[in-house]
Amino acid sequence: MDDLFTVVDWSRWQFALTAMYHWLFVPLTIGLALIVAIMESIYVKTGKVKCLAMTKFWMLLFGINFAIGVATGIILEFEFGTNWSNYSWFVGDIFGAPLAIEGIVAFFMESTFIAVMFFGWKKFSPGFHLAATWLTAAGTALSALWILVANAWMQQPVGMEFDPAQMRNVMSDFVAVVTSGTAVAKFTHTVASAWTLAGVFVIGVSSWWILRRRNVELALDSIKVASWVGGAGILVTLATGDMSAVNVAKYQPMKLAAMEGLYRGSCGQELVGVALLNPDKKAGDDIEDPYLFDISIPYGLSFLANHDFNSFVPGINDLIDGIELTTEGDTIRTVSYAERIARGREAHEALRAYDAAIVAGDEVAKESALANLKVNYPYFGYGYLDSPEEAVPPVGMTFYAFRIMVMAGGYLLLLFVYAFIASYWRPKWLQHKVSCVIAMLSIAIVWICSQAGWITAEVGRQPWVIQDILPTRAAISDIAASSVITTFIMFAVVFTVLLVAEMSIMATQINKYSKEDINKIANS
Repeated sequence: MDDLFTVVDWSRWQFALTAMYHWLFVPLTIGLALIVAIMESIYVKTGKVKCLAMTKFWMLLFGINFAIGVATGIILEFEFGTNWSNYSWFVGDIFGAPLAIEGIVAFFMESTFIAVMFFGWKKFSPGFHLAATWLTAAGTALSALWILVANAWMQQPVGMEFDPAQMRNVMSDFVAVVTSGTAVAKFTHTVASAWTLAGVFVIGVSSWWILRRRNVELALDSIKVASWVGGAGILVTLATGDMSAVNVAKYQPMKLAAMEGLYRGSCGQELVGVALLNPDKKAGDDIEDPYLFDISIPYGLSFLANHDFNSFVPGINDLIDGIELTTEGDTIRTVSYAERIARGREAHEALRAYDAAIVAGDEVAKESALANLKVNYPYFGYGYLDSPEEAVPPVGMTFYAFRIMVMAGGYLLLLFVYAFIASYWRPKWLQHKVSCVIAMLSIAIVWICSQAGWITAEVGRQPWVIQDILPTRAAISDIAASSVITTFIMFAVVFTVLLVAEMSIMATQINKYSKEDINKIANS
């Protein structure tokens, strides 16, 4: 049993390591692709050499980042087979479809047209080259779409049926998988956040050029484009964050409770703005205060979750106990987590009975077991848990990651407002040393914000690989813990080397082109 948990923990750490490194590159790829396409559109319309130089410089950084992102992404997909083979078997028909579409359509699309982008300047007409650039940008967004559809399905499993004959899930409604509320919210939120990240990156790098007094005109024009893209990105990110909150409240209420450090909910529940969690507070405890201190917004969480100031938002203990309240304060009993565990185990027994009935050729027993399985299948995953408390995600990490994301997002909104105003009406503001330094430091802040968002989404749904259906302990491969630990160390070293290499190459190119004449950059 100890070895089992070691394999689970190290497999989770390995996947988290790969995903977080991969996510360092993906949003910059998506956002820079759009920014480059807009810059080239401006060049084709105006014919100005400085616009061509601007396009080629940022296209170069896009290409460097794209190459490293592909390397980490391929490893990430292989891990589903090496470390999570039970998961791949159990839901491969559903989860594999979006990934296959991403590989066959989106990845080939961006890979094809990226070649035209970099090597077709003198081989194709300006219009065709511009089309290739926009198609590359579209390809990066489509890649994100199918990956995020797969991830969203894990958070809100829809469009599927469990086939007891195969003992696995099969897809029954592809459209439902693609258009679920979680998929729509996750795609728009993630892509918009990528625009935000790339916008900050362009502003930060351009500010370094300004600080060094190199190619200032090119840097100021880049900030103009970045402020539009990044500003639109942060506004859409905030709007879709509201969509995500509603979906989390509906389909993953335990995640929402962890995000708020909420143990007992109420009607008209307040939203915690800033707080320090009480480390002694545990699930099932109604004595300890959940916060050492907090500053909260009255009725805020009720409105955020349900768009109703007086609605009830359950806390961790409410969910475990199976308690909800009406707006009038009346108690409603739902399915407690202890009952979910019992019914999940009953579903497991029904599946075994179904299999035994098939072997014995007993049709009556088969139909009886099948009926029992269908009734209890919504709680199938709970049958793997030993106690209700195992269904509670890491509250501290989820709570603080969520607040880091929100506070950093608020800061970035102010940054884009400042950059937009300054670039159009007060360009000298952007040339002030303090302004440049803040913009450069903001590059780190936007990446912290991006990573915090993924931590909130993924840690907050633990222990589930597939919400309510399959926990992590039941999804792993039958491999030795030593193998997982070894590959974890290998990946950590390789990914760190790749990251350092990318940062070094980018820094070299940024420094090199800051000294180049605009005409030379345009003809490079």
